[in-house]
Amino acid sequence: MSDFDVGMQTRREVLGDEHVDRAAATAGSFGWPWQEFITRYAWGGGWSRPGLDRRTRSAITLAALISMRAENEIGMHVRAALRNGLTVEEITEVFIHTAIYAGVPASNSAFAAARRVLQEEGAID
Repeated sequence: MSDFDVGMQTRREVLGDEHVDRAAATAGSFGWPWQEFITRYAWGGGWSRPGLDRRTRSAITLAALISMRAENEIGMHVRAALRNGLTVEEITEVFIHTAIYAGVPASNSAFAAARRVLQEEGAID
């Protein structure tokens, strides 16, 4: 199985078919090289490596995204974290812990993005 195939399988398991299908359908000729790149390297080369389970990878990813103030990626990875077995309480703790190192404003913005997703997913009211 190629890195791309492994990456696509992992990407679908972590993000869900709907997300992956939407990303592929909207990529077009300009965006397809990017989709291929992240599938091969982020998902096939990173997320598929042995050594860390997906729960841990999700927690690390959320902390990194908060630190980078990448609010546009938070929702997708909150959904992935739920799919990978993190509880709402564990996601909350990742956000609080990250605030210590990345700053309260970064975690505050991430909490707002996460709240919307968690409500959509029915995980919180």
